[in-house]
Amino acid sequence: MKLLILDRDGVINQDSDDYIKSVDEWIPLPGAIDAIARLSKAGWTVAVATNQSGLARGYYDEATLEAMHQRLRQLVAEQGGELGLIVHCPHGPDDDCNCRKPMPGMLQQIAEHYAAELQGVWFVGDSSGDLQAALAVDCQPVLVKTGKGQRTLARPIPAHTLVFDDLAAVATQLLA
Repeated sequence: MKLLILDRDGVINQDSDDYIKSVDEWIPLPGAIDAIARLSKAGWTVAVATNQSGLARGYYDEATLEAMHQRLRQLVAEQGGELGLIVHCPHGPDDDCNCRKPMPGMLQQIAEHYAAELQGVWFVGDSSGDLQAALAVDCQPVLVKTGKGQRTLARPIPAHTLVFDDLAAVATQLLA
């Protein structure tokens, strides 16, 4: 199985320090939907692991989050692709869970769902927490410069982290 795991906010869609709280605020980044569709059509399984502490903070509810993910799936399908499993952490930063990145729980959940090994699987994110989660389960950390990526790049990042301009560039590399 060719598995690729993505963070959501800042990788697939625009991020906001005020949180993405509605379907209207969920705006895909240029080329991201096409990138997922191209990968899917080429036989890749694309999964998503996303921290959603806005749930714990009461900024939106599970139904709103699901509506955002339905919109994402619909847009990918319109391009002829399919999006795989989407897992999210609903907890806040002080909830001491195993799923909130940089903890590896969501990545382990994806691996279990697909009965897949995570060693070497690319995990694409825009934050140091994403990179740390990748390392915790021996995934290949991949940083995109979208979202918080430029901020993350301004600090030391783990050795062997691959860096790309955006998700479209990641897809182009994987499909080369």
